[in-house]
Amino acid sequence: MTPDPRSAPLAYFRQAGRIALVMLIGAGIVGMATHRAALDPAGITAAIARYPAAPLVFLAVHLMASLIFVPRTLLAVAAGALFGAWWGTLWAASGSVIGAIAGFLVARYVNNGLVDLESMPRLGPMLLRAERGGWRAVAALRLIPIVPHTLANYALGLTRLSIGSYVFGSLVGQLPMTIASVELGAAGRSLLSGAPTGCCRPSSASPRSAPP
Repeated sequence: MTPDPRSAPLAYFRQAGRIALVMLIGAGIVGMATHRAALDPAGITAAIARYPAAPLVFLAVHLMASLIFVPRTLLAVAAGALFGAWWGTLWAASGSVIGAIAGFLVARYVNNGLVDLESMPRLGPMLLRAERGGWRAVAALRLIPIVPHTLANYALGLTRLSIGSYVFGSLVGQLPMTIASVELGAAGRSLLSGAPTGCCRPSSASPRSAPP
């Protein structure tokens, strides 16, 4: 079967798009590494708090940060300081999952069959086990604190995992660290404002009088 000559320009543009995407992410990684000292929860909080639609801005920042190896714990702490414990957990968990999906899809789009897991002696067998393990394997990988969030996103994008298993496993595995980091940020906010945080606020009811 002869190839359709009309498909050649389309293939060229797809290849150019993949190269451009890799270069853009690479530039972001270099920029992040160069200005890493400026990455702190207080600075992130101050930058996002200026916008009226702060939750949407936070999600957009989280998505971009997930592509360039910014630790998601920094953003979770910032979410706690910015939104408090309850809303901070919601936005941080949502941003973490959105960022995970973005990295997964980028890796799958850029790879497009270029990388064969069977030919990778070290990383390949681990990713194949994750592929067979489904969402449980993804959740277990997310629970390992030494594995960077962005690296796991890109690596799992090389597998044939379904998007549903990947998303659910990422949510389950990332949630414990997300909650802990948000609580840390919310506690710092509470110390600065003098207001209680978390789920255990003191009751406003008057104490019972002591028995005679």
